Amino acid sequence: MNIEDLKFDEKGLIPAIVQDAASGKVLMLAYMNSESIKMTIDSGYTHFWSRSRQSFWKKGETSGNVQEVVEISYDCDKDTLLVKVRQTGVACHTGNKSCFFETLSGEKVVPSGPEIIAHLREVILDRKNNLVEGSYVSYLFREGKDKILKKIGEEAAESVIASKNDNRDEIICEVADLWFHSLVLLGYHDISPEDIYKELSKRIGKKSKTK
Repeated sequence: MNIEDLKFDEKGLIPAIVQDAASGKVLMLAYMNSESIKMTIDSGYTHFWSRSRQSFWKKGETSGNVQEVVEISYDCDKDTLLVKVRQTGVACHTGNKSCFFETLSGEKVVPSGPEIIAHLREVILDRKNNLVEGSYVSYLFREGKDKILKKIGEEAAESVIASKNDNRDEIICEVADLWFHSLVLLGYHDISPEDIYKELSKRIGKKSKTK
């Protein structure tokens, strides 16, 4: 499809929902015109049209919080874009990861689903690159791979025992520990959860080999 086939409003604009490709979290809403879409495609980083300043702007140009584009899709009516990105730093000018950080009831939005995995990865990588005294994750990285592998083995065994005991709460707790330490191991090897998602997606619909 050509950009010209999109349904822009009377001002030549189309709303663009920006989503974190790894966590699935909606980061922000901005507007694009045909030229900013071309700039985004050509550069690989999001560019928008500012309705207040009446000018183009590249996300993160001054702050460094750029958005590397993974995929751009459009809805069934062709009047809204969904831009999946790899977000550097935070998306919101308030310092929050997403511009959607508060509910109508006034409560803070807390990470959930795939978003919590992405959040944990950020924390783990920060503790890896900036060792903090008293941090359990920093302790694991200081001790090295063998310590991390030992913890994974322990948590895997405890998950098995919890299942054998048919203890639902215990299973949840132990598997959460197993997932957490697996994320630490991925961080050690500089492998992202997105790499695991891609591998799993390859297996959807794939027939298993039987002897």
